[in-house]
Amino acid sequence: MSRFFREDASQAAQNQAEDDRLFVRAADRAMQVLGAFHNATGPMTLSDIAKSASIDRSAAQRLVHTLTKLGYIRRSGDDRGYLPGIRLLDHTLDLLRLDPVVQKATPVLLELRKSLRERVDLSLYDETRLIYALRMQSKRETFFATLVGHSVPTFCTAGGRAALAQLPDDAAREILTRAPLHPFTASTKTDPEAIMAELGTARENRFAVVCDEYALGEVAVGVAITDRNGAPLSAIHLAGSLSEYTPEEFVAKAAPLAIEAASAIMAG
Repeated sequence: MSRFFREDASQAAQNQAEDDRLFVRAADRAMQVLGAFHNATGPMTLSDIAKSASIDRSAAQRLVHTLTKLGYIRRSGDDRGYLPGIRLLDHTLDLLRLDPVVQKATPVLLELRKSLRERVDLSLYDETRLIYALRMQSKRETFFATLVGHSVPTFCTAGGRAALAQLPDDAAREILTRAPLHPFTASTKTDPEAIMAELGTARENRFAVVCDEYALGEVAVGVAITDRNGAPLSAIHLAGSLSEYTPEEFVAKAAPLAIEAASAIMAG
């Protein structure tokens, strides 16, 4: 499902660029080729890449060759296809080390993790989704869930709702019209009015709570980090297991810590 939200965000960006005279189509196609791996479960052939990137095989061949020469794509070990190249990690590092919120948040979240001893995340806000930038795991996490860059929807996650709650109602509603409101569990709220009601509560409380909506057996608290104008930039997300806490117990323990941490980051 994370791949679906990445595709949605990528398509929205392409649509906005349609009438931009400065927009470089060749760069766009190269990014489409790299974006083809969002759907991959293993090495991709040229035909796979061409289909996923919505370009012809000849164009895919030229772009893959170029990106391979530059180190952004590589042949798989069994030589049956292509994988993302190691050079992409250089750009991930650049984003994380230069992003001012990540810089300020890192020491604060390290202290928060010591205090709570549960999962602590910092996610960057991207309208219909959050993208994990820092992940400090509990003992319960899977390999995939630990990866920086993993994205989750804003409509049904605590950090996402905390971020959306910082927007005017009409702006939040517009984002919900673009979000695929698919249920992740039987408890996921998918009705826009029910979600808007949750945003109102989060706005009033200064934090959002999600229980069993995105991950079964999990209760989460989210607090937004905003710019000086109050627009959401990112969110702190704290998660606990319902086998260890009642929702009320976790909120009482985690919410004050998350609010204090967000305040420290924004004041830093």
